[in-house]
Amino acid sequence: MTKTHTMNTANRSSKSFLSARRLTKSFKMGDSLVTVLKNADIDIAEGEFVAIEGRSGSGKSTLLHLLGALDEVDDGTIDFEGKDLAHMSGRDRSRLRNTQFGFVFQFYHLLPELNVLQNAMLSPMIEHSWLTFRSKKREILDRATEVLSSLGMSHRLAHRPNQLSGGERQRVAIARALMNSPRVLFADEPTGNLDADTGRQIMDVLEGLHRDKNQTIVMVTHDRALAREADRVLVLRDGALAPVE
Repeated sequence: MTKTHTMNTANRSSKSFLSARRLTKSFKMGDSLVTVLKNADIDIAEGEFVAIEGRSGSGKSTLLHLLGALDEVDDGTIDFEGKDLAHMSGRDRSRLRNTQFGFVFQFYHLLPELNVLQNAMLSPMIEHSWLTFRSKKREILDRATEVLSSLGMSHRLAHRPNQLSGGERQRVAIARALMNSPRVLFADEPTGNLDADTGRQIMDVLEGLHRDKNQTIVMVTHDRALAREADRVLVLRDGALAPVE
């Protein structure tokens, strides 16, 4: 069933709080240098759900990784609330990722030796020292249980990833991304590894976070139907971004 999504402008700022200018990124492939982003610009307002679509290999994931400080630009600037991510130290970028951004990927990236609750707790485990984590463990456990329960996973807390369906694994990945209440949730093909019905359920989760929690979401997808449910859709073509016509 097709849904029509309308941006609630009363609750969302029109001011861009994440923006990029003249982003350029190339990769060496054999003896060739392949440029996937060429002076790409983007502005994202707080509370906005932006979808970026494009063909396979167009650079969508690369763009997401640059905006989320997972990778470094060759040229250009990325501004997040007055901070230039492109010129931050590695330590500062790492801290920003752990405290301000959340990430959901196509292939979940759950640790097989950990159960659902433990996988959801990975972000604060990485952020804090061992002593600090121990002192905050009860608070973190309660937070993880709360987030997982909100995603319908309270009955699976002790299960390991190989005991879960694809949709359940993605819900755990979303819970992990939400643990630190991220300012921006980056979703890289979040339904790409799921069947249509399960993918629809995951989109409902993302739309619920956007609608009910005012969560800012930047989603990369090759699925035009899903992209059209965002507030705004951009297409990445020939290394640059443009509104979908």
